[in-house]
Amino acid sequence: MSTHQDVPAKRPKGGLVTIPFIIANEALEKVASCGLVPNMIMYLMLEYHLGLAEGANILFYWLAATHFMPLFGAFLADSYLGRFLTIALGSIASLLGMLLLCLTAMIPEARPPPCNPFTTHSCKSPTTAQMTLLISSFAIMSIGAAGTRPCSLVFGADQLEKRDNPQSQRVLRSFFGWYYASVALSILIAFTGIVYIQDHLGWKVGFGVPTILMFLSAFFFFLASPLYVMKKPSKSIFTSFLHVLVAAYRKRKFPLPDTDLSYKWYYQKGSKLVLPTNKLWFLNRACIIRNTGNEIAPNSSAASDPWNFCTIEQVEEVKALIMVLPLWSTGIMVSISATQSSFPLLQAKSMNRHITSSFKIPPASFGLFSIVALIVWVALYYRVIIPLASKIKGKPMWLGAKQRMGIGVFLSCLAMVVSAMVEKIRRGRAIQEGFMNNANEDSEMSALWLVPQYFLIGLAEAFNAIGQIEFYYAELPKGMSSIAMALFQLGMGFASLTASVILSTVNKITSSGGKDSWVSKNIDKGHYDNYYWLLAVLNFINLLYFFVCSWIYGPAAVELVSEIKDGQIGE
Repeated sequence: MSTHQDVPAKRPKGGLVTIPFIIANEALEKVASCGLVPNMIMYLMLEYHLGLAEGANILFYWLAATHFMPLFGAFLADSYLGRFLTIALGSIASLLGMLLLCLTAMIPEARPPPCNPFTTHSCKSPTTAQMTLLISSFAIMSIGAAGTRPCSLVFGADQLEKRDNPQSQRVLRSFFGWYYASVALSILIAFTGIVYIQDHLGWKVGFGVPTILMFLSAFFFFLASPLYVMKKPSKSIFTSFLHVLVAAYRKRKFPLPDTDLSYKWYYQKGSKLVLPTNKLWFLNRACIIRNTGNEIAPNSSAASDPWNFCTIEQVEEVKALIMVLPLWSTGIMVSISATQSSFPLLQAKSMNRHITSSFKIPPASFGLFSIVALIVWVALYYRVIIPLASKIKGKPMWLGAKQRMGIGVFLSCLAMVVSAMVEKIRRGRAIQEGFMNNANEDSEMSALWLVPQYFLIGLAEAFNAIGQIEFYYAELPKGMSSIAMALFQLGMGFASLTASVILSTVNKITSSGGKDSWVSKNIDKGHYDNYYWLLAVLNFINLLYFFVCSWIYGPAAVELVSEIKDGQIGE
């Protein structure tokens, strides 16, 4: 009789079974955090008695911090904590920040005395302690975003098959699109459900519901902990970058050897890279072997001084990052256009928002039209356009990442042109109807006039944002996955800061001499149309800049490989 029993094979970790938990974590976090943004300008103006420009700038700074912090989170994830622990800590921090914000609505002493700033100029300003509590809640939520936003998408990709598998590439490409669509659906819920709750049930419930959703986000993520593939952090990417820059500078006067003498270059054992590329050739000095005995540690293949001596892999990582930065910068203007939420909200608030005699759309919910446009495009692109084009062509077909980024830049420019034209019409109608001195009354002009600009902004994001994500993930080395995702967030951070600078500059210049600012609290006395025209001009300049950057970069590696596989090169 055998004493051995069949032991069931241990299920490998990762795979598609983990994806719903990861998406649930990100989606619920997005519903919670994005549900706070649309109406926040009204919360700051009505409850804290801040002016439009002052409140908008606070939101721009908050958004900037929320988008800058993920770079620090990516650094921690790749170098020290790993992606699982980084997401876990980020989820907890986000929950704590929302709890603090909830307290500002629940404790009357946390806000100035009630007063309507639209009807009186004698409202009491918030105290230092009250503003400190409010800003602290924003800061803690930004810290939470540092953990979840740069790592969630890449952590999901970690659960799938290896990236160098052709089938895996198709799965990942679809995963990126549908992941972004699921996040967009979450924002859609935030712009409808959460905004409706805030408008009809007040700030206490309106902030309490997102706090509960953030708790569920963390709960579902921790629930699947035993199932995850948890890759350990390998090295400090940023320290490696610094090693390359310092080593290249120290050896700046050292002559470069011939490229065919591979023994003069330092590369990792077993590496496919034995020669550095010619791009950004001045960095190649960082991996030159000048004196093998002194630069390589005895009985080891490791460099004795990494500040003087780096591997080809390290050099190529730095090159890859530097090469994508110009194209990355073209997405900043697209994000600036997409973050102009405070102004359309006040526009919608002054227009006729009735759909039926008894129902009208909340002004903060108009952003959902951008999300609808994004979701519809993703669904059509991946489920209709790609399969149909591939069937007609007889081989896999899709728009390249750079092509989609460029289309997004163009649509962003078009969105600002339409915004300026619609605002000029709206302001003219409002003045004719006699609302110049009371911008809070609803004019007869339908707020549905704002829908085309929202659709264009949504399409611009659908093209540019998903194109950026695919571009970074494909062009940067595997070890820089979190950095690749953080680049997108970093661009949005720069966009928020730049938007704040543009707004402050416009407000200061146009209000000089006692004149009404273009971005006045009373939008009929202001000139939002001129502000939109300014953004349109900047977007057009950015479009020209994109063409130059795209031409300099040349064909993306992922697109070139696809063309070779499809037989388009060499035919």
